[in-house]
Amino acid sequence: MRKLIESTFVTLDGAISAPEKWGRPYFDEEYAGYARDLLFASDALLLGRRTYEDFARVWPRMGAVEGEYAVRMNSLPKYVASRTLTETTWNATVLEGDVAKEVAGLKEQPGQNILKFGTGELDRTLMEHKLVDEYHFWMYPTIAGRGERLLDGLDTTHLKLIKTTTFASGVIVLAYTHGGTA
Repeated sequence: MRKLIESTFVTLDGAISAPEKWGRPYFDEEYAGYARDLLFASDALLLGRRTYEDFARVWPRMGAVEGEYAVRMNSLPKYVASRTLTETTWNATVLEGDVAKEVAGLKEQPGQNILKFGTGELDRTLMEHKLVDEYHFWMYPTIAGRGERLLDGLDTTHLKLIKTTTFASGVIVLAYTHGGTA
């Protein structure tokens, strides 16, 4: 069974929106190495509609010049959860019908991990159905002061810390799984 791994950037005050604005100063070799390991341990991506649309505007223009990460990102199949998209590009397929059932089916297929980027409405469904196997929260030493908040509106959920990775830049990746206690 494949694992579904959530990879999300978050500021100290819980903001998840606009990481392209507050995250750039921290994109260094340690960051790139961790991101590479997550991507290369996966053979599919799961994206919500907004993340898909944002990524699809940028990533297809990148290629070998930008490196193996861009090549890998562009070559992987993408599964997009959306109630409004009818057509996709960039090697993507819209998940139709019951998203939880579709994602559970993807996890049953043979292969490597499924990597999910972005945080939003899709996460509520995935968490309700306990479909995420690992959460990798990239905590940036930044205060955004505004923006969408991480997992806002979800019921109390206890997670178990399985790994902490600290970068010299001050970014800390906190990896969790289900099974924490109150």
